[in-house]
Amino acid sequence: MDDNEGREAVRYGEAQVERGAGGETHQVAGDGRPSLTTQQGVVVGDDQNTLRVGERGPGALEDFHFREKIFHFDHERIPERVVHARGYGAHGFFENYEPLTDLTRADLFQRGGDRTPAFVRFSTVAGNKGSGDLARDVRGFAVKLYTQEGNWDLVGNNIPVFFIQDAIKFPDLIHAAKPEPDRGFPQAQTAHDNFWDFASLMPESTHMLMWIMSDRAIPRSFRFMEGFGVHTFRLVNEEGRSTFVKFHWKPKQGMQSVVWNEALKINGADPDFHRRDLWDAITQGDFPEWELGLQLFDDDFADRFAFDILDPTKIIPEEEVPIRRVGRLVLDRMVDNFFAETEQVAFCTQNIVPGIDFTNDPLLQGRNFSYLDTQLKRLGSPNFTFLPVNAPKCPYATFQQDGHMAMANPATRANYEPNSWGPEEGGPREDPVRGFQTFATTEEGPKRRLRPESFADHYSQARQFYVSQTEVEQRHLANAFVFELSKVERPDIRVRIVAALRNVDDDLAQTVADGLGLAELPEPLPAARPTVRDLAPSAALSILGNGPGSFAGRKIGVLITDGTDADLLGEVRQAAGKEQVNVELVAPTVGGITDNAGNRVEADQKIDGAPSVLYDAVVLLPSAEGAATLARQPAARDFVTDAFAHCKFIGHGPDAAALFESTGLGSLTDDGFIRLVDGASTEQFIARCAELRFWDREAALA
Repeated sequence: MDDNEGREAVRYGEAQVERGAGGETHQVAGDGRPSLTTQQGVVVGDDQNTLRVGERGPGALEDFHFREKIFHFDHERIPERVVHARGYGAHGFFENYEPLTDLTRADLFQRGGDRTPAFVRFSTVAGNKGSGDLARDVRGFAVKLYTQEGNWDLVGNNIPVFFIQDAIKFPDLIHAAKPEPDRGFPQAQTAHDNFWDFASLMPESTHMLMWIMSDRAIPRSFRFMEGFGVHTFRLVNEEGRSTFVKFHWKPKQGMQSVVWNEALKINGADPDFHRRDLWDAITQGDFPEWELGLQLFDDDFADRFAFDILDPTKIIPEEEVPIRRVGRLVLDRMVDNFFAETEQVAFCTQNIVPGIDFTNDPLLQGRNFSYLDTQLKRLGSPNFTFLPVNAPKCPYATFQQDGHMAMANPATRANYEPNSWGPEEGGPREDPVRGFQTFATTEEGPKRRLRPESFADHYSQARQFYVSQTEVEQRHLANAFVFELSKVERPDIRVRIVAALRNVDDDLAQTVADGLGLAELPEPLPAARPTVRDLAPSAALSILGNGPGSFAGRKIGVLITDGTDADLLGEVRQAAGKEQVNVELVAPTVGGITDNAGNRVEADQKIDGAPSVLYDAVVLLPSAEGAATLARQPAARDFVTDAFAHCKFIGHGPDAAALFESTGLGSLTDDGFIRLVDGASTEQFIARCAELRFWDREAALA
């Protein structure tokens, strides 16, 4: 029955009482809002004061409303995730492009055009729930697909490899990366002795170190980063034939990152930068999209590939196994309640569906064990699967019962299987035809604790990643090593890392050594296998080589003052609108300005609270008098100098000279500065912004 069916309303004085079909009533306020009640439905008469004995006397134990309210408050925080605590999520769908019946029996891939509901949670790894969005860190990219044959959780990252090869080392890795236990800091960063001590003693982490010291670890937006399933999985078709697969999410708006100095300042200006970006994009209808790509290969390729496909510290270059794009993921709805959905969503790598299966990747095998145990600890009950965000959207039936917060129990006589009761009382049965069937493999060998020899090459792909970067990206990577290791107190740890980098690239090692002030370059660390130095660069590994080709979905900050040229401001807005670029107006006061046509223009941000690090490009449109006023304001000068230092394109009107002169940039202007005088010049500016950064400036200043 509908909750409102059969109800009638009667009024008693200023209060309104609704009477249900069964005679029950509840009171609503005079303005139509429901009356506040306890969790038991008792209407609350006073929510402002506890029950006391006398005007200034002690509280009374019988105050059930206070006890219930404070009890719930005391318990409203569940344990945060040990890793990936800082997260943000959204709803959407996956749309399959064409039937993949030759590859898999998985239902979501059976029909072209089918849409499967999805929930995606992005996250950082090391920080707590209150840490900043722009920490240098791996980003979680976890996708829950509510298929017609159960939930499939593809629990991945924005980096396709990992630090370790065996799950038994995961507690050590996270302990080392988290705040040091004696002092409780640093938070959400790896720039400390424990992490780099661990990394320097684990050569297998070298490949991942290259990725995390690259700009991949400081993305501009969740929308502009790739996602990876990390491990090798299997696709299994109706005939039982298996195909190995690696899963990729390719952002349709291209990749983009920030620079390190910018990341630090963004964390100070807006620690929720990534959250706000996703919220703004989706609520404005600019729905983020990724394409699902599959790297498909067989046993023959696996046998001849230079590295072990079960090693999670390795990739398969796209040049060797091209990516087949088979569908798109669209995020089109924010959550209704952050806690109920984003915080309570439970991802488990073990959640797969018929047509998808595991491999013997030792890190994946350990994750399959760990995640379920983690969710039980965090959510407090094995019944977390009944929470709406975790529940399947297809029919489901089990004999599982009881436990804390059981929301459903068997409704028939039988709560066990097999049983001899009839269909109505006997409950569900297994289905050998439609049910999940594990792919049959033959396993043999001694039962031992070992690491296979095929996992022993720790440096070759790290080198391949490095040589695949542009000169700009290589410079950023080296600077990141220098920054992080400069925070390490023990010289011997710094030396060990540099010694390991010699197995990757001597020039990189020398640059880091010089940045650390090492007196001499240490000998390379002994390697289990020598580095293969002629692996071909892979274009897919460069962010700058895979940019968007468009400025759509980005944001420009336009600095305005009283007397701003109304026509020029209109041209900027029009040119940006044509390219689906967002514009925020930044002014001396949030109340706005009066332009030179006498129009009152509201501002989106006040200059003190909107530094240029929040924007992908900036435009300076002050009047001559306004520029002179801004020139005396540190925040305005920083707006310009930071945009310059971070290699952003800077559009400017004819009256910005005084502001430039106050920053000392008058003689340093370059081709990244575009003078705006009319519609043609503003369109030229927006077109240049598609390059995202004017990197020649960084090289000139290096």
